[in-house]
Amino acid sequence: MAVTTALAKWVASAPRRFSYRFVFAPGTIGSLCWLKANERSLGRIRAGLVLALLGDPGSLTYKMSRDGEAWTDSIATYALSQIDAASRVLPFSPYGYDERQLCSPGFNLPIGRLTRSANGGYPQYHSSADDLGLIRPVHLEESLAACRMFVDVLEEDARYVNRSPKGEPRLGKRGLYGAVGGVTPAQCEHAMLWVLNQSDGSKSLLDIARRSGVPFGVVREAASALEAAGLLESETRDKREMQRQRKRGQR
Repeated sequence: MAVTTALAKWVASAPRRFSYRFVFAPGTIGSLCWLKANERSLGRIRAGLVLALLGDPGSLTYKMSRDGEAWTDSIATYALSQIDAASRVLPFSPYGYDERQLCSPGFNLPIGRLTRSANGGYPQYHSSADDLGLIRPVHLEESLAACRMFVDVLEEDARYVNRSPKGEPRLGKRGLYGAVGGVTPAQCEHAMLWVLNQSDGSKSLLDIARRSGVPFGVVREAASALEAAGLLESETRDKREMQRQRKRGQR
């Protein structure tokens, strides 16, 4: 709850591409009541996380959504890999916290779960010894950093189409060398060539970052510079995502 509150305050501190809902509710019955009360608008949900157990010393752990192919899954697994080298990814199972309800077949929302230890993952779990002595500020801070990176990628991820796809366009004459802040010209060019090569409308900036090994922020800056130079065009409609949203809206 502390991490979620801090995250909500940070999200509210600046204009955002998406709207956000932070739900504080009793386990199981709370999520079921919220789902019932908001069933008509559930088709608008693009991504989400169940947050729990974020202050203990365990490694950051992400549990996949029911489908295992949601945008949430891609973003969360990437964010955790950047924040905690020892992070873990668990497959979906119908056991755990409120993801059981949110991912039940009648809703099947694109929502995963972020924890440190999993349920039952430490000796004090669900006992009188499970108290504040287990929680450390450094672990709360790292958990918050993972949540913030999740939001950053969610906000900035996009798909583009290369407007000059037949061969490599000349970057120098367009003033693009060194156009990405904080990296060397060689790193800048490397990022831009990856973005140009992969931008056929089917791959997102996150896809490019994961495949290339170039940090997402650098890939995003490269895409912005290329778009400003007229070499990229934004692909605003993700057909697969739109189809999913329509299907959910019809239920």
